Amino acid sequence: MSTASGLSMASLSTYAILGCGSVGHAVAEGLVAEGKDVLILDKDESRVEALRDQDLNAQTADIVDESLVETVADRDVVLILSSDVEANAAAVENLRKEDAEQFIIARAEDPVSVDELSDLGADVVINPSAVIADSALRALETGELEYKASQLSDVIDATSGRLAILIHRSPDPDSIASAAALQAIAANRDVEADILYEGEIGHQENRAFVNLLGIELVSRADIDLDEYDTFASVDTAKGTEMDLEQVDIVIDHYEPEFEYDAAFTDVRPNVSSTSTILTKYIQELGLSLSEEVATALLYGIRAETLDFKRDTTPADLTAAAYLYPFADHDTLEQVESPSMSPETLDVLAEAIRNREVKGSHLVSNAGFIRDRDALSQAAQHLLNLEGITTTAVFALADDTIYLAARSKDIRMNIGKVLEDAFGEMGETAGHSTDASVEIPLGIFTGIEASDDNRETLLTLTEQAVRTKLFEAMGVDGSSGGSASSESSNGS
Repeated sequence: MSTASGLSMASLSTYAILGCGSVGHAVAEGLVAEGKDVLILDKDESRVEALRDQDLNAQTADIVDESLVETVADRDVVLILSSDVEANAAAVENLRKEDAEQFIIARAEDPVSVDELSDLGADVVINPSAVIADSALRALETGELEYKASQLSDVIDATSGRLAILIHRSPDPDSIASAAALQAIAANRDVEADILYEGEIGHQENRAFVNLLGIELVSRADIDLDEYDTFASVDTAKGTEMDLEQVDIVIDHYEPEFEYDAAFTDVRPNVSSTSTILTKYIQELGLSLSEEVATALLYGIRAETLDFKRDTTPADLTAAAYLYPFADHDTLEQVESPSMSPETLDVLAEAIRNREVKGSHLVSNAGFIRDRDALSQAAQHLLNLEGITTTAVFALADDTIYLAARSKDIRMNIGKVLEDAFGEMGETAGHSTDASVEIPLGIFTGIEASDDNRETLLTLTEQAVRTKLFEAMGVDGSSGGSASSESSNGS
């Protein structure tokens, strides 16, 4: 099979890097380490000399010079990576003006330059700023969780007697499971805790849930609050105000209707269950989960999200995937059968996190996968998002790009969409509402896959796949929005 330029996968082995700053240097070192034939062109003479001192094949040249088209004519892949976006655009334009057939990868600095470089003919456009920002946000999330876990531990450790964990009136599985998790955290720190509730546990499934897992709940009518010196309010925002002089811990996925001057507060409206929040603390604190608590938390997440069909976020799915191996699935089956494997939960979480929506069409990157069937399930579940009629989810596995698509738009034949977009370079299958495609990664990027360049390959393929899909769907690139501009909870 060949690319549109007629290059076989075996011939895609020579590279030119135009503009060798920090990004270009890192890419050059990676390619040379893989034994690739790399030519570097940069207008900074001192930089070129330094590159030559490292035994790299470097030449002095201005990347906007039209004569460079001839210089790189024998190169299969051209990576245009200078920090000067206007120079990068000129280089892309020069290459395409001369009908150069190379696979071109270009560096952008913002969404506008991404579109400009794509329009000029770059096959893949990368934005280092976006990659760094995403990495920084993930590091921030990790750091904040570590800090909050330490705060929570300090409040629990300050308990001299017993901890009272209060849940909302007539509690549901999310409330009960969250309390059971906090009780387990307290026990791990040698603090005894009771779970207190008001009203009745009325729903049949809720009673079965409590009985089967052996979770001990205490009615507030049967105890004296003076027996406790630390109080936690867990998943009570939608309940009544706590008639307490003090509340030390507040954890919820809804903003409280009443203000509490608590020593520790963690309220996250951006997740769909309090069980998700407590699962993150269990992970951060490195606790060994009992089967009962793991099962309770998993069921709490599933019940609150209607088995991942309502307002589900990536955090809910990754928490569920973490809990899955520790849960008692026979017990869960007696209440309500689980419907997803951990792999599918992870894939769906990534797909929700990385989704881009234009009109009613959604395209998403699920990263790296092991189970290809998970893509089909993710594409199907994403059709449940409000306003979405067509979904396409792609991922990398075994040196191959796998893509699954679904559509309930009677005006669209999703099988033909995939054939139009990728038929020349991959194997497509399916029909008007359900289709898939497999594309060898080397043919699509011109770079052989290895453990060292997996993340680079994912970045290189992502924008190109999205662009081709939206174009084949007939969606104007200027319309719609990304995940950040759509419903942040995936609803």
